[in-house]
Amino acid sequence: MNERLPKAKHPPNRLACLPYGVGHDDEGVCLEVQLGPYRILLDCGLGDLSHLIDQTQTPVDAVFCSHAHRDHARGLKSLHEAFPNLPIYASQVTKHLLPLNWPQKNPPKTSNFCQGLSWEKPLELFDDLTVQLFPSGHLPGAASILLSYRTSQRTYKLLYTGDFSLSNLQLVEGLSIEALRGLSPDILIIEGSYGTIRHSHRRQQEKQLMQRIHECLTHGYSIVLPVPTLGLGQEILKLLRSHHQFTGRELDIWVDGEVANACDRYLDLLSEFPLSVQNFAKHQPLFWDERICPRLRRLTPQQRGKIGQNSCIVLTDDLTTLYDEGYLLSGLWVILFPASPNEGQTLESPEIMSLMERVSIHSESYVLAEHSDGRNTTQLIHNLRPQHIIFVHGSTINLRDLTNLEELQNRYQLHLPSPGTLVELPIGDKFIQPEAPSSGVYEGELNDLETNITLTFPHTIVNDPHWRYFADTGLLEARWQGDELVLRGISQRELLNQSKTDQIFNDLDCCLTCCHYRGQRCWNSQSPLYGFKVTQEGYCPVFKPLPKPEDE
Repeated sequence: MNERLPKAKHPPNRLACLPYGVGHDDEGVCLEVQLGPYRILLDCGLGDLSHLIDQTQTPVDAVFCSHAHRDHARGLKSLHEAFPNLPIYASQVTKHLLPLNWPQKNPPKTSNFCQGLSWEKPLELFDDLTVQLFPSGHLPGAASILLSYRTSQRTYKLLYTGDFSLSNLQLVEGLSIEALRGLSPDILIIEGSYGTIRHSHRRQQEKQLMQRIHECLTHGYSIVLPVPTLGLGQEILKLLRSHHQFTGRELDIWVDGEVANACDRYLDLLSEFPLSVQNFAKHQPLFWDERICPRLRRLTPQQRGKIGQNSCIVLTDDLTTLYDEGYLLSGLWVILFPASPNEGQTLESPEIMSLMERVSIHSESYVLAEHSDGRNTTQLIHNLRPQHIIFVHGSTINLRDLTNLEELQNRYQLHLPSPGTLVELPIGDKFIQPEAPSSGVYEGELNDLETNITLTFPHTIVNDPHWRYFADTGLLEARWQGDELVLRGISQRELLNQSKTDQIFNDLDCCLTCCHYRGQRCWNSQSPLYGFKVTQEGYCPVFKPLPKPEDE
């Protein structure tokens, strides 16, 4: 692994990036960067590798995988099988998590096709090209990749963040700005999954999710959490095992599908986790514990019939099979989906969307962000101060919102690439003012009529990619933000969830079914909640049910 590779023979006159996939929707991330004579592939999350492997010679000099999620790694096995001598590198943890991307019935022909690298230790790929990996948060083993290319005139630096998070998660510490401060890369390739969206503090997100799960269980509902194989599910399990609302609670937590296998991989790598996680595991098992409540168990085919008999929690990466086999048809269930980086959407596959149309199970979404929001993304950029910024990994809407930020336009050369289009990256001593993208600002008119108010905008507003989400149902919500009036479109999912929420609490003794509940407030003068805004599922000792039709 430490031996230098033979000298590559490519044109020595280019600093550029050729994207094969930039992470729009389910596209996957795969970027070829060209540094002088060298061609380096950053990630290989493509499902179709025809552009890479339909060649007689090795397409690049080396491959680096930022982390083990499918949208960054799923093509590595096919790439290795097409070019067995092509060197593939990742962090030590990522190397051991990568096999989760391929079923056991079809594992890579060579289990050790990926070489593991140590954190921050420079590796000389060639005499004039070195690489370093820095922890980037987001997922155990996730790395930011620094490439340094030396010429007789100067050293050029390119930093690829991969997916990153500045916030500390349950099982991985956030990216350290201090560790990267002073690198001053010429080129920064950065993910922008959340665009300019801002989130509450990570601990607040965790608190809200745990509170919602607690409320559902208290009302006798079981919960199913569809999660990816790797990352989010293990984060939630750690939360459930350590949060004060669940410690010691008589509750079964079942883990289904490949999520359970990912838990086993985590246990094998426990020494690589933060000290807080290692200390937790010294006092009780991180996963798989039937002694200490809440009990955490693997959901085997023999035990599937047990779920739903009592309130429980199920984590699965295969919701469709769980439903098709009938295990979600008995008992009361709530499905909690992770919210997508696209505001108002959830991470649901077409199969799950089809399933949700067939069932009456109540579903909600929650935010437990694994990526940095807009505020932290711009904070990292300003600390690194690159000349070129290439935004990848996110919807075109969110990435365009980032390139529209004036604070970035005035300081950096911004690029929003598309697959197959070469991005030239000339490095100069002076800042070249890039052409500003469209501002996204639309001027309109306001008419105050006797019975209503109308706002009129030019029809060109419908060409903005945000319009599809804003005008989903034609219903709007307005609120004041200082002297500004903020308009928000109400989505079909929101309307559907409102009606399902009413159905869920219809037969329960709660505020929604109390005759004193009006306008989201309690109007019973005998209640300690009198005059206050209360949640629909709340309850107090002076509850009085709504009269039923036969009682009226």
